[in-house]
Amino acid sequence: MTADASTLAGRLAAVRARIDDACRDAGRDPAAVRLLPVSKTFGVDVVREAVAAGERRFGENKVQEIQAKAIELAAEHLEWVVIGHLQTNKAKAVAAHASEVQSLDRLDLAVALDKALQAQGRGIDVLVQLKTSTEPTKSGLEPERLLDFLRQLKPFSSLNVRGLMTLAEASDDEAVVRRCFRDLYRWRDRAREAGHAVERLSMGMSGDFALAIAEGSTEVRIGSAIFGARSGHP
Repeated sequence: MTADASTLAGRLAAVRARIDDACRDAGRDPAAVRLLPVSKTFGVDVVREAVAAGERRFGENKVQEIQAKAIELAAEHLEWVVIGHLQTNKAKAVAAHASEVQSLDRLDLAVALDKALQAQGRGIDVLVQLKTSTEPTKSGLEPERLLDFLRQLKPFSSLNVRGLMTLAEASDDEAVVRRCFRDLYRWRDRAREAGHAVERLSMGMSGDFALAIAEGSTEVRIGSAIFGARSGHP
């Protein structure tokens, strides 16, 4: 039966089915790839629809949105994941409301997050964001610095480094997009060989997640395919 694309629950079911299909096409177990719905710019009523459809964990670009939604939806006990570029002055808010940061890309941010988390008496999972594209607007640590950076993160007991994240190049050339994902996979392997327990690979969004899954993604960040077009965006 075809999912009803006019409803959020229907679109969510369709995305889950597409993820499963992409896994099977890649010869992978669908259970090996997690979905992170990206609710940025959408209000709490829309998030509640997703919660009713079974989701409990949401990605957001801006800490201000996490703050507002976490407060209004406190009774739901949801998990909020920072996926956007993060400024150090937002560390206290992250420590108070987020369960995970997927965009850790520099040492001063790690210092600020650890200090804020230590004050809260808690720890969170983090992914290191690598810059695998050539686009100047994309954030991320230069891949060649990854192993040194992972060593520098060791003293920060509040930061549980679980894996890597990247944004692929915005290109119609499938080979270019695949290269971004393949680079992240290779750097993950190098990090593991160096003794770092970085198992997760967060890569792939609404337009390219099938390619990301084919290249080894363990988590895809899906926004518009679930929530619809954002204001001012296609």
